[in-house]
Amino acid sequence: MYYRGDVKPHREWKESHSELQHLTRQHEFVTAMYVQAKLNSRALLEQVFPSFIGLFHNLNAVTSLRVLQRCLDNQTEDVGELISECVGKSHSKRWAAEKTDQLRERLLSWNSHYKSPAQSVALSSMISLLLEFDKQLSQLEREMDELADALPEVELVKSIPGVGDKLAAAIVAELGDASQFSDAKQLVAYAGLDPGIYSSGKFAATSNRITKRGSKRLRRALYLAVQCGIRRGVNQRITEYYSRKRKEGKPYKVVVIACANKLLHHVYAILSKGQPYKL
Repeated sequence: MYYRGDVKPHREWKESHSELQHLTRQHEFVTAMYVQAKLNSRALLEQVFPSFIGLFHNLNAVTSLRVLQRCLDNQTEDVGELISECVGKSHSKRWAAEKTDQLRERLLSWNSHYKSPAQSVALSSMISLLLEFDKQLSQLEREMDELADALPEVELVKSIPGVGDKLAAAIVAELGDASQFSDAKQLVAYAGLDPGIYSSGKFAATSNRITKRGSKRLRRALYLAVQCGIRRGVNQRITEYYSRKRKEGKPYKVVVIACANKLLHHVYAILSKGQPYKL
C-alpha cells in the first residue's frame, strides 16, 4: 500500500511530453466547448428551422453547417453548387442534386412561417462557433499526431485494444516518462487510483474509495480507455475482469475504477518492457 510520501513530489518532464500535454489539454478544453455548442445549436435549430434536421446524416458536419448558414442569410440561389463543392468526391452528383431538391422543398415551407430574428442571429452565431471549433480541433490533432509520431510510447499504448490515437496521446502526456516510477504501484498512486487508508488511534482500515490525489486527467483518460475496451469486448482481458467483478455484485463505478487500475498496470508493463500489448 502506498502513502503520500511514496509518490515523488517533483518529477522531471521531457520537453516532448510537456508539449504533448499542453496540446492534449487544450484539445480536451476545446472539445468540451464544442460539445456544449452542438447542444445549444441543436436546441436553437429546433426552434428556428426544425425541418432542416435530418437533411444531412451529420447535422454538425461542415457541409451541413455551411448550407444552414446560407439558409439563415437568405442566400440559397447557388446552394446546390455549395453542396457539390463541400462533399467533393465523397458523394455522387445525383446525391448532391437530391439533397438540393429536398432542401428547396423544406425552404418553401420554412419561408412561409414566422422566424424569430433573435433566435436566427443566435443560431448563426453558434454555427460560426462550431465551424471555428472544428477548425481548431483539426489543427490541434495534426500537431498532436506530429508530436506523437516522435514518441514511441504513444504507439506502444495504442497497441492496447480500445485505445486510439487521442487517448494514447493523452495517457502518455499525463503519465510522462514511465521510467521515473519504480514500479506499477507507484504509478497507480500517482494517478490517484490507489485505495485510501484511514487510521484512528490503534485502528487502520483500507477504504474502497480511491485517493483521487493524483492526475485527474490521467484517470479520465484511463476511464475512457476502459469504457472503449469493454464496449463490444475489444479488450478481452479488461472485459473478462469487468464481467467477473460485476457478477460478484460490485457497483459499476467501483468496477470501472478497478479496471482502470488494472489497465494502468498493463500500460506500465508495456512501457517498461518497450513491447506492445499482447493478449
